[in-house]
Amino acid sequence: MKLIIRVVMALVLTVAVLAGLVLLLPGEKIARLAADQLEAQTGRQLGLGGKVSFTFWPVLGVKADAVTLSNADWAGPEPMLRAERVTIGVAAADLLQGNVRVTEVSAILPHLNLATNEDGVGNWVFGSGGAAAGGTGSGAGGGQPLRIEAVELTGATLRYAAHGEEPVVMKNADLSLLWPEPDGTVNAKVTLRPAGEPVEIDAEIGTFAAFLAGEVSSVGATVTAPGGKGRFDGHADINGEASGRLTFGAEDALQTGVALGVFLPDAFAQKAVFGADVTYTADGRLSMRDLAVELGRNRLSGAADVEFGKRPQITARLQGGALDFGDVRGAGGPNSRGAAADGWPKQRIDASALGLADATVDLSFDSLDTGSVKLGPSQVNLTVKRKRAVVKFLPASMFGGQVQGQLVVNNRDGLSVGGNLTFAGIRLERALGEVAGYGRLNGEALGELEFLGSGNSVDAIMRSLSGKGWLEAGKGFFTGFDLEQLMRSGGNGGSTVFDQLTASYTIEGGNLRNEDLLVLLKGFRADGKGRIGLGARDLDYLFTPQIVRAGSDQVLTIPVRITGPWSNPHIRPDLSQALQTRIGDVEQEAKDRVRQKISEELNLETEIAPEQDINDVLKQRIEQEARDQLLKLLGGN
Repeated sequence: MKLIIRVVMALVLTVAVLAGLVLLLPGEKIARLAADQLEAQTGRQLGLGGKVSFTFWPVLGVKADAVTLSNADWAGPEPMLRAERVTIGVAAADLLQGNVRVTEVSAILPHLNLATNEDGVGNWVFGSGGAAAGGTGSGAGGGQPLRIEAVELTGATLRYAAHGEEPVVMKNADLSLLWPEPDGTVNAKVTLRPAGEPVEIDAEIGTFAAFLAGEVSSVGATVTAPGGKGRFDGHADINGEASGRLTFGAEDALQTGVALGVFLPDAFAQKAVFGADVTYTADGRLSMRDLAVELGRNRLSGAADVEFGKRPQITARLQGGALDFGDVRGAGGPNSRGAAADGWPKQRIDASALGLADATVDLSFDSLDTGSVKLGPSQVNLTVKRKRAVVKFLPASMFGGQVQGQLVVNNRDGLSVGGNLTFAGIRLERALGEVAGYGRLNGEALGELEFLGSGNSVDAIMRSLSGKGWLEAGKGFFTGFDLEQLMRSGGNGGSTVFDQLTASYTIEGGNLRNEDLLVLLKGFRADGKGRIGLGARDLDYLFTPQIVRAGSDQVLTIPVRITGPWSNPHIRPDLSQALQTRIGDVEQEAKDRVRQKISEELNLETEIAPEQDINDVLKQRIEQEARDQLLKLLGGN
């Protein structure tokens, strides 16, 4: 029993003496030794500008205020690290032998000033004194390879300046790094708040010592953000070069993008899945192969390359199946996106997205529903360069036919839109129905259209439109409007069947002018000319149907003038020239015959008397019929 008591007392005395020796060591000397060791291993100077004190608990080591770590020579005079307070933990066993081995570093409210040079090398890659795994540093003293078992930063401010680009600053970031084995794996946890919401990163880096020495190491990382999660598995080096498989999934990609501080259109407010084999090089080039993207019900596959810089350069070739964006927020038909009854929308159009990147994208798909226009199997090329976007149809299947040409949106010196299109085989009922909500005109057409408009709103663009075009259609019909019934007895049951329709037009100052509308029908024709206000949403148009009897010089015309706003047009038959004769002198018998024929054509119960004014009779019979039929043509009741 006495022996046991003596052994215990000896151990207690030994521990007490060792603890006393540790506590008597001056903190400033330990801090200076740690600073010298760090400089020997990294080539960087550790500055201690404030109070230094020894700590025994919870960390054995020193606590220092106003700490700085010098930057790389090329990165400027600002320190790479500046902290209000740093705690440096040391190994007790080594300390008792007169050596200082740093095992832990923690900092409160540090400021990290990170940058890359023109070769893509970061200032966190240590120069003189950096050693390969297992080797010795080339700095003074030939110290051991840099190794700290644990690093913790709380409330850090990160400033990152890639060469030639504007710096990016992130505040309130946290970092925890564990490196228990010299030749083992590092586990790191990082919390970033690029837009306020926390973004968590859990990473593992194999053979971390070799990684610090510039060798390629295995890397795995999981990024968790509000609404989504991503994963990378592959290889990387300390300069930022990496290759591997990148996957991402989100229930609401827009929410995740906002948390990451990334601009995304409203179309991303839905479930998204992404996967690709990626390769990133130190000069800022990213390639993606075996690319697969899902956005809602839509799926795309292909390849893409991105060259990062002041304005990223994107090149992609993508293929899709049945793409449907009809339910995307803000999409819809003409009624949901179009103008109110009294005019076009005057809200300012934000086209700033055109300046985010330059791009060349080749896209093919089986079908595409934009919510207002539906396309069939098509090939489309999108080019964006210096805030100017060009969409080329190569061709596009649209409205049951083919459309070729291009659309242009330019936001370099104010917003402008334009296009140059040719089309063939399109169905007029689909084209007018999907674009303008008007589906009463049926037929197959071909033609050309050139247009240009500018302004910061739909209203301004429509009022500035200029251009020209022509249209030609074969057999077709108008529904809800029976021109033959208007001109003579019979009719086609509420529809106007035509054999041919042709027209050309010019556009200037938001007004479309046409002088040569021709509609050929069985036994008669109809001409039209006038102005259609595309910007003001009004019209002043003269529509003139004519009947020419075979073997006769008699021509029956009923000119109809349509004026006023689109929402409530005023239709006024002009009967002053309703009956024209091409012979100067006609016998009374011929006049009677004409009155008789007109009575038959108008289906009157009694023949027109000689004393009656033909114009008055025509007006009574025709005016209401013309009004009703033309209102039907314009979509009224």
